[in-house]
Amino acid sequence: MGRVTFRENRCKGCELCKAFCPKGIIVMASRINSMGFHPATVEEEDMNKCTGCAICARMCPDLVIEVEKEEKKVG
Repeated sequence: MGRVTFRENRCKGCELCKAFCPKGIIVMASRINSMGFHPATVEEEDMNKCTGCAICARMCPDLVIEVEKEEKKVG
């Protein structure tokens, strides 16, 4: 499972991350950031669908996205 975070004030709303997310969980927020764009985000209820693949982060031209991947615990 992964967790994705966005530096929303740097996002210019290009939607590349949204277009390339294999799970389709990235959406454009209804709020507007400090640059006047609708930033990309993942709703908290969809975060559990994130696999941590980081395709969104690789596609982002402005280094807005950070992805953390949880390690599975062996027990």
